[in-house]
Amino acid sequence: MTTVKTALVIGGGIAGPAAAMALRRAGIEAVVYEAYAESSADGVGAMLGIAPNGIEALRIIGADEAVRAVGQPTRNMLMMDGRGRRMGAFLAPQGLPPGVALWRTDLHRALRDTALAQGVTFEHGKRLVGVEERPDGITARFGDGTTATADVLVGADGIRSTVRTLIDPDAPEPDHVPLLNFGAAARTTVPGDPENMYFVFGRRAFLGYWPQLDGTTAWFVNLPHRARTTTAEARRTPPDEWLRRLREVVGDETPGRDLLAHTDPEDLIVLGTMGIIPSASRWYRDRMVLVGDSVHAPSPSSGQGASLAVESAVQLARCLRDLPDVPSAFAAYERLRRPRVEKIAARAAKTNGTKALGPVGTAFMRLFMPIATRTFLSGEKTLGPEQRYRIDWDAPADASALVNSA
Repeated sequence: MTTVKTALVIGGGIAGPAAAMALRRAGIEAVVYEAYAESSADGVGAMLGIAPNGIEALRIIGADEAVRAVGQPTRNMLMMDGRGRRMGAFLAPQGLPPGVALWRTDLHRALRDTALAQGVTFEHGKRLVGVEERPDGITARFGDGTTATADVLVGADGIRSTVRTLIDPDAPEPDHVPLLNFGAAARTTVPGDPENMYFVFGRRAFLGYWPQLDGTTAWFVNLPHRARTTTAEARRTPPDEWLRRLREVVGDETPGRDLLAHTDPEDLIVLGTMGIIPSASRWYRDRMVLVGDSVHAPSPSSGQGASLAVESAVQLARCLRDLPDVPSAFAAYERLRRPRVEKIAARAAKTNGTKALGPVGTAFMRLFMPIATRTFLSGEKTLGPEQRYRIDWDAPADASALVNSA
């Protein structure tokens, strides 16, 4: 058993609270340090999904019920063309509970509230600027002049991670996904089953939507855009102008036309283009280690980003609980996680290429998709291995063993 008793968790988004709860369950006192003066969730992110494997990881840290309470059960994914015709379906793998679709702000709040109820401390206004390492511990230095010391430091500070650059000053920038991202809750109901997610391959953009139980419809649009564009840059364009452009792009396609017509500018979420990290070259150094988007941020097309973050938090805590020293715990954690996250990231990267096919490509998809989703691209074959993944929390972590990394 390791001698680690305390941890500094840098970042209070999704991975940070999850890591703190997992570490506490492993007997390690964890404090979360957040750069923002207030909650980092306000106005950040649109709708996302937690897959069944993510729900199982949340159960281990005692957060599954809180997340289910603010989400909506989801099962199948239906592929449509811009005329509302079904092209294919990824049906939920048999025997698994439903996933959950919810707003990122609600997920963040549920995790934070659960962590607070479990006794996790959050410190705000603590932007990490450097560290001082010793053989027996590590001290974090924050922008406000304060410091904090613990046995290990966990970087859960997202895709632009400061901790990642401290671990590896030569770490490459995140890869660029050339798609602008928009989302909102349209104040209308469109035909559909609330337990299904619908994905529309339009002529000029990709649309996803979920009918919600409150009578609104959550939607997002991926709009091809080659230039790297930060969220701040994208938000310099007024929301009503973005809505006008999106309506032009969608045109008379179904149901995007109706969803955009019933979306108010003040409800529009603009996120710019996305960066992804299929997997960082270095996951740890000395007493610093990475979890969540700081080390593996697959494209949102994976449907697994948040689920993988919680899984990694659980596996890290398990390794620190059971292995005799920090180096062996961190090494085992990477061996347990890297194959799985890289395989899922590779699948998602292929999906991104289908989101702006144009009329000819969409026509081909309409012919190809029904056959593919009934055979080699079925929900069971594509998603089953990913979603059936389970962590045995009670089993001792082995420094040399690899778990199922499908």
